[in-house]
Amino acid sequence: MSQPKLTGKTAIVSGGSRGIGRGIALALAHEGADIAFCHFRDDEKATATKQQIEAMGRKCLAAECDVSDVAAIQAFYSDAKAALGDIDILVNNAGHNITENFEDISEDSFDRMLNVHVKGTFFMAQTVYRDMKARGEGRIINITSQLAYKGAPTLTHYCAAKGANATLTKALALECAQTGVLVNAVAPGVTNTDLLTPLSDELLKTLKDSIPLARFAEVEEIAPSVVFLASAEGSFFHGSCISPNGGEVMF
Repeated sequence: MSQPKLTGKTAIVSGGSRGIGRGIALALAHEGADIAFCHFRDDEKATATKQQIEAMGRKCLAAECDVSDVAAIQAFYSDAKAALGDIDILVNNAGHNITENFEDISEDSFDRMLNVHVKGTFFMAQTVYRDMKARGEGRIINITSQLAYKGAPTLTHYCAAKGANATLTKALALECAQTGVLVNAVAPGVTNTDLLTPLSDELLKTLKDSIPLARFAEVEEIAPSVVFLASAEGSFFHGSCISPNGGEVMF
């Protein structure tokens, strides 16, 4: 039996109560990490996820946090450090999705999309990075999307936000290259989670038809990419993007 890859490590996962974030939190815990995750108005699923992590013998903090609020991010991080100690791994996963025709997207809808995905990722990373830099080690993993590289109709604001996070990953990786902090991204293909719920049947068919493997991913096919980047095996990955997407985008 292989040894856990993350024994003694601590990780923050934003948006960790459901979907890909939940899968990532469980996968990191399975590999030995203690977990702090935040969620937004999802107490029931957060409690269930916390119980699963603790059942593995790991410490777990679950807390509500709107990642578009910098003060809330900072408070969550303080609570995470108090519960787990120094944070070794940050996974910026929190997301928001809604389909709208380009000409109908309001300022409020645009702001919410970018605030959750871009502002949240930026300031969560900044908050955690300061301590990682001071210690000379850490891993930051940003969850973007294959749509950052190809776009999609009725998701222009979502694609813009995910594209921003892909570029943010590269810029931060260049800035912190000599600090011991490694920064990478994972760009999943379309994955069977409740983020698909708002999408129309027509759009879902269009998305599936564009995938050479002719199916959507399962969460369990995405989370191992994050585990890899967080582990010793990912020690020479920096500014990179791993994209498990069924061949939809071939780099």
